[in-house]
Amino acid sequence: MARFIFVTGGVVSSLGKGLLAASLGALLQARGFKVRIRKFDPYLNVDPGTMSPYQHGEVYVTDDGAETDLDLGHYERFTGVASRQSDNITSGRIYRDIIARERRGDYLGATVQVIPHVTNAIKEFALADIEGLDFVICEIGGTVGDIESLPFVEAIRQLRNDLGRDSCCFVHTTLVPYLAAAGELKTKPTQHSVRELTSYGIQPDVLLCRAERPIPQGERAKIALFCNVPASAVIQALDARSIYDVPLQYHREGLDDEVLRVFGISDAPAPDLARWEDIMDRVDHPEGEVTIGVVGKYVGLQDAYKSLREALVHGGLANRVKVNIRWIDAEVFEMEEADLAAELEPLHGILVPGGFGERGSEGKIASVKFAREREVPFFGICLGMQMACIEGARNTAGIEKASTTEFGETSEPVVGLITEWMGPEGLQKRSAETDLGGTMRLGAYAAKLSHNSKVAQQYGTTEISERHRHRYEVNVHYRAALEKGGLIFSGMSPDGELPEIVERPDHPWFIGVQFHPELKSRPFEPHPLFKGFIEAALHQSRLV
Repeated sequence: MARFIFVTGGVVSSLGKGLLAASLGALLQARGFKVRIRKFDPYLNVDPGTMSPYQHGEVYVTDDGAETDLDLGHYERFTGVASRQSDNITSGRIYRDIIARERRGDYLGATVQVIPHVTNAIKEFALADIEGLDFVICEIGGTVGDIESLPFVEAIRQLRNDLGRDSCCFVHTTLVPYLAAAGELKTKPTQHSVRELTSYGIQPDVLLCRAERPIPQGERAKIALFCNVPASAVIQALDARSIYDVPLQYHREGLDDEVLRVFGISDAPAPDLARWEDIMDRVDHPEGEVTIGVVGKYVGLQDAYKSLREALVHGGLANRVKVNIRWIDAEVFEMEEADLAAELEPLHGILVPGGFGERGSEGKIASVKFAREREVPFFGICLGMQMACIEGARNTAGIEKASTTEFGETSEPVVGLITEWMGPEGLQKRSAETDLGGTMRLGAYAAKLSHNSKVAQQYGTTEISERHRHRYEVNVHYRAALEKGGLIFSGMSPDGELPEIVERPDHPWFIGVQFHPELKSRPFEPHPLFKGFIEAALHQSRLV
């Protein structure tokens, strides 16, 4: 039977519950245990797919097509275990399913209530699809005390009673702030947070205390005394120089040992942390550096491109170089006074990421043109590939009015709404009137690569599977015109209907992909396209 570890947070948000869950999963995995990590999100959206990146950050997509919280990206990057639809649940999904059951009459006339119906649904989610696992780590979104998260807190309280005390561990993250005026760390916020949690019937077993400065043993003893935990269970979490140092840091602080102690496991082997030590050696001892410009529309919040940022870092790790990322608002290049060359010339690579909507599109197209003409390594992802095709159509294929129907009616729809494609469930159909939520081409799809292409060289194979999240697609009817202008369709869907990859053979490194390769990159297994992109950027840095 799988053991459960529930991760909660108190005092304030953004204390790093996701990184805690991911790091703890990596540490248990390094000891030989089989681990799966899940996220409970209290918001009423069915999923984050329709939420603004400025509010929620990026939408992470799984192989089976779930649009999920960005923390699942941390889980995958740290453990290498592919997340599934069953690893992220929201209040919206739970209430939607319960109301659907009530309308069907499944409750046989009973009054439908938060307890037991909502809490039972949460428990069903936690217990589903866990065969063969040693540990299931469940992160509870939000902050203890929030109205939205109360049903989840109640559900995990019930689960400890249902499964037995020896099968559950509660890890609570708190803040120990430093007050400069007083010259000391304050433990009272942690005490109040734990008191709040215990008022809901949950006594934490381990406390992870975020702090800017080391927590002295006296303060740790005080926290242990007032929060009713052993002193060894008060784990300090200081800011790390890299997120990939967090598993090593938490192991040094004894987090995994303490969690195993809660379960009465004393004979677990020591963790093999060689892969994490190698990653940090590459972080600490780079043999060069490159500067990559990311020309996007959500650059005001880096979490909007979280997986992208990490994939660029992974490409740097693979090449043993430091990657400096310069976030550039695409709208800047649409202003009359914009100096495109001054902004882009210092860069060793230009990346145009995915996104939605017309804002900043002409700035992205201008960036593509600059990269093509100046032979700067270029990487276009999703919308970035579509902008590369429009740029190519306008400037190398002679289609001056080339555009996308996403931005309105056009006489030259080089990019248009994708209305049919083959999915795991068979033929999928969409229209302009379809609901926005969950209706895109989502999840992993196969593609076939041209044998003599740059991408086939990068992948080392001609058959790949990558994760998608898009509603618009490059119009295959423009293939001949674009290829005549030098933009080659080097990757297609297996049926030959949907363009997946374009590239310019006469360019040092110019690749656009319709999918999101960043979602499958890992620090210990960098994605081949990001590895190749950073390698090309490194070569570019030696030329300038």
